[in-house]
Amino acid sequence: MLDADIKQQLEQYLQLLEGDVHLKVSVGSDKVSQDMLELVEELANMSPRIKYERVQLERTPSFSVNRPGEETGIVFAGLPLGHEFTSLVLALLQVSGRPPKVEQEIIDQIKNIQGEYRFETYVSLTCNNCPEVVQALNLMSLLNPGISHTMIEGTAFKDEVESKDIMAVPAVYLNGEFFESGRMTVKDILAKLGSEVDSSVYEEKEPFDVLVIGGGPAGASAAIYAARKGVRTGIVAERFGGQILDTTTIENFISVKETDGEKLAAQLEAHVREYPVDIMDSVSVEGLERKDDMIHVTLKNGAVLKSKTAIIATGARWRNVGVPGEEEFRTKGVANCTHCDAPLFAGKDVAVIGGGNSGLESAIDLAGIVNHVTVLEFAPELKADSVLQERVNSLPNVTVIKNAATKEITGTDKVTGLTYVDRETNEEHHIELQGVFVQIGLVPNTEWLEGTVEMDRGQIIVDKQGATSVPGVFAAGDCTDSAYKQIIISMGSGATAALGAFDYLIRH
Repeated sequence: MLDADIKQQLEQYLQLLEGDVHLKVSVGSDKVSQDMLELVEELANMSPRIKYERVQLERTPSFSVNRPGEETGIVFAGLPLGHEFTSLVLALLQVSGRPPKVEQEIIDQIKNIQGEYRFETYVSLTCNNCPEVVQALNLMSLLNPGISHTMIEGTAFKDEVESKDIMAVPAVYLNGEFFESGRMTVKDILAKLGSEVDSSVYEEKEPFDVLVIGGGPAGASAAIYAARKGVRTGIVAERFGGQILDTTTIENFISVKETDGEKLAAQLEAHVREYPVDIMDSVSVEGLERKDDMIHVTLKNGAVLKSKTAIIATGARWRNVGVPGEEEFRTKGVANCTHCDAPLFAGKDVAVIGGGNSGLESAIDLAGIVNHVTVLEFAPELKADSVLQERVNSLPNVTVIKNAATKEITGTDKVTGLTYVDRETNEEHHIELQGVFVQIGLVPNTEWLEGTVEMDRGQIIVDKQGATSVPGVFAAGDCTDSAYKQIIISMGSGATAALGAFDYLIRH
């Protein structure tokens, strides 16, 4: 079931088990069931601490991960391989008694939740956003007996997925009702449940010398450079890693031949934690102003952080087409992440809006899974690299339409088609399809700064030191007017902004 390399890695992890683990497996005669039974048997053979028994669970095939004589509420329905293999390993370790790497205040929040919460998360094994949600809910199940969680692999339970019209993952259900879709940290889930960290925790913090807003490549770089100067440094981020968490293969990060966004984000956070940086993640910022010679940063929970300087590194997000149906059918056929959601469109007809590198890469990925892909490009010519254009043109199930202005995404409960206008002839055309992937670039996350710093089309204007129009406030990365939006450029600009902030501190 597992190849030699994975087995070797797994054996090393299983040596870290601190107590016995009891697996309860429910299987039938289908192929997934037989593969699951083989996986469970391999786990039991690799460690004397793991035992299993065959039982009847709510779903077949599935298995639960428990302590002897104690149900944890952690269930894997379908094979937890691919990106979810890490979720399985963490579940085994944490159920065995190995403490999770989570702040004590988060553990206390989870334990204090009252009531019964039955979570179910629908995933695809190619989704790099799903594991964080699965691992967060597994942890909550382990710490609170009133919480249970089942990971459901979509291709193993197609009828269930289709009956719920699930067209984007991760899709989380709570007590049978839709809860949320998309990447979430444990703090995000707790906040949605109404359990948040007391704002006084932030109010009591001493003023910082440098406060970084944003946890992507630019923010992480800025925090490291500032901390290395020996000044009091803090970082506030909605999610550590930022937009790179939505990126799969990265091949242009110099000195690293190939990596992926999830791995790079983890490395960034680990590097920042090597320094005395006050990390405040899963925290949103809604305002910034300079008064009393200090920068006052207002959080969405009402707390205010103070700092002598601030570095804005809030990055960017996917740009919307802005047509009727786009928001209405989001997660019901409209998506951005090809790697996450493509398996849900197997055998169907889809469109990709955007003829740049991201658009054609998505079309190539989709072509191997779906029935047909239509690429719609607004301009007269595609903007993607020639090698990608050649690859797309060689695929028999990909059609490229240029000079196409998307007018509307149509549907009832989910997407059924797309209407576009030929910009040369002004003729209107309609395509029947079941999915639309939007790949038309990025928009900076700077709405909250309107009227605060000088901007150009939402991009913060900075000088060669990363300084903005507000004294003591610097900016870096994709939220600025930098000519190119690349990971390596964001990191460089983060370092520049931190050095600029330090220079400002010693001169003022």
